[in-house]
Amino acid sequence: MNEVLFQIGSLTLTPMKLVGYSGALMFSGRWFVQLYASRKHKKPVIPRSFWYLSLAGTVLTLSYFIFGKNDSVGVLQNIFPLFIAVYNVYLDLTHQRRSAEVA
Repeated sequence: MNEVLFQIGSLTLTPMKLVGYSGALMFSGRWFVQLYASRKHKKPVIPRSFWYLSLAGTVLTLSYFIFGKNDSVGVLQNIFPLFIAVYNVYLDLTHQRRSAEVA
């Protein structure tokens, strides 16, 4: 996973770096999703897709820091948001299920 796909100057792209970049883009992109939802509702809103992007981005960046870079600081930095995102998806899904049962 560390074979060089291409290199431009000092920038070297490997498959693990693609995983890391994808995670970083997803984790950052979730804020655009939140911004769009808030502008649409004209109040602060955090849609479920925000948490799914958090989960996906965190898993990808954790994979990069565990398997690619072997960096304990990156692992520690990304492990806590994973638990929070999982918990919030769980809360959202159980709330939706309860609302459907009441209706």
